[in-house]
Amino acid sequence: MRCLRMTLLALGFAVSAQAQNLEKGKEINSTCAGCHGELGQGGSRGEYPRLAGQSAKYLESQLKAFRARTRVNIPMYPYTQERELPDEDIKDVAAYLASIELPTKWPVFKDSDDALTRLTLTERVMIIPRAPGNLANGEALYQKQCVTCHGKTGMGRGMFPMLVGQYTSYLKRQMEKYIKGERPHDEETVGGLLDQLKEVELQDILAYVTTLQEQQ
Repeated sequence: MRCLRMTLLALGFAVSAQAQNLEKGKEINSTCAGCHGELGQGGSRGEYPRLAGQSAKYLESQLKAFRARTRVNIPMYPYTQERELPDEDIKDVAAYLASIELPTKWPVFKDSDDALTRLTLTERVMIIPRAPGNLANGEALYQKQCVTCHGKTGMGRGMFPMLVGQYTSYLKRQMEKYIKGERPHDEETVGGLLDQLKEVELQDILAYVTTLQEQQ
C-alpha cells in the first residue's frame, strides 16, 4: 500500500512539474544560488535554508509572502517584487527546486567515474549532523504536536514545509521567530503550538528531527 501511495505521489508531482517550465526555473534559480546554492542546498552553517525537495506549494507561498512583506526578510524583498519575479516565474522556480533530490548517503563510485563526476555526485549529498537532546521525548512531542502538518517522517504536507534534511540552526531560528511573533505561523495564535513548549522540549524535537534523515 505504501509503495502504491508513493508511486501516486510521484506521478502527481511529475504531472505538476511538467506543467511548469523547469528549464526556466533552473535559469531563475541561478540568482537564488548565490545564497541558497546551485542545488538549493542552502548555507553550510544554516544561515540560508535548504530549498531543494521542498513542496512547490510551500515554496510558492513563501516567495509570495516575501513579495507581499507578510513574511519580512529584507534581502529577499527586491528579488521577489513582481517586476523581478511574477507569479509564473515563482511557479517555475518553485517546481524546479522541488524536483531536486539530495541524497543522504555517500555515493558508490564506479571505476569509470572521472573526477568531475565524483565531485558532482558528492556535492549533492546532504547530511545534517545529529543534534543533542532527548530523542525519546523529542519523538513523543513530535508525534503529538508536529506530525499532523509535517508528516510522520518530516517530509511535510501540502502547504507545510519539509523539516527533515533542513539545517538545525535554521529550524531553531525559525522557532524563535514564531514564538516572538516575527514570522507568521500556520496557527491562529502567533507562536501556535510552539508557545506551549519549553526550550528544552524544542531542542528535543530538533534532536529527533535530525534522526529522520536516516529513514529516507
